[in-house]
Amino acid sequence: MDTKNNTGEDNSGYCNSGDCNSGNRNSGYYNSGDYNSGYHNSGNYNSGNYNSGMFNTDEPFMRMFNKETNIKFSDWVNSDDYIFYNIPLNTFIWSSEMTDKEKEEYPEWKTCGGYLKTLKYKEAWAKWWEDNKYKKDDIKRLPNFDAKIFEEITGIKIDEETEEMTMEEVCKALGRTIKIKK
Repeated sequence: MDTKNNTGEDNSGYCNSGDCNSGNRNSGYYNSGDYNSGYHNSGNYNSGNYNSGMFNTDEPFMRMFNKETNIKFSDWVNSDDYIFYNIPLNTFIWSSEMTDKEKEEYPEWKTCGGYLKTLKYKEAWAKWWEDNKYKKDDIKRLPNFDAKIFEEITGIKIDEETEEMTMEEVCKALGRTIKIKK
């Protein structure tokens, strides 16, 4: 790959300054496309941050669940509500967990004590979910949360309708009191 006249690190294309740019004539970091300055832009001729498209100078509000929010991405990643989804696309399967078929397909298990399994996208989400079930309520509080869209993307069904509550919690939510007849 020819990387003429680049400064910084991990650039591809031509005349980039900063780090991790692809395309041409970018300055800043993590830009793709051409003639971008700022950070994390894709598209062309952007000078703001986190833009996609052309000729943008500001940072847009981000979209979640197919709807715009009133939150900028840079504010979101620095908030207490931010969740980093470190989806495990690979997982090590120990020999004690391997099937006979896997042992045939991956003879290196004898040397390594198992093998590295590449997960399909929704399998990776299922593994993440299993390890992070405690984040269920945090996910449901995401701006514009939509259980159907979440399931379509991740394969994880979050049933919003059936949430366990005590009778006292139900009454409080309805603004009612409990009367017990004797």
